[in-house]
Amino acid sequence: MLSARFAQLLRAIDGAELAFAASTDADASAWLDANPHGWDLALIDVFLASGHGFRVLRHCQERAPGQKVAMMSNYDRDPMRQRALDAGADAFFEKATQLEALIEFCVACRK
Repeated sequence: MLSARFAQLLRAIDGAELAFAASTDADASAWLDANPHGWDLALIDVFLASGHGFRVLRHCQERAPGQKVAMMSNYDRDPMRQRALDAGADAFFEKATQLEALIEFCVACRK
């Protein structure tokens, strides 16, 4: 779900704690299914080492009101962004150009 680079950035956010990181949709989905209340924010990359982030997003469909999901990708075309939002993501960020906005979203989720 999250690269080492983004994990390091998240650890720098006051009060943030990384609950789990996965590079495959199978591992991420299994963790989410086993820990439905064990997270506040799921940060999902569209393209994973194995599998696809949209499969992971499906496992976040039934979540508590306070739980947020953000998807990210280097591919930021309107169809991808809109597909993510239509599929239930609360936000979508382009990794190369919207890093600051992504961090702001993560900080806002901590409040």
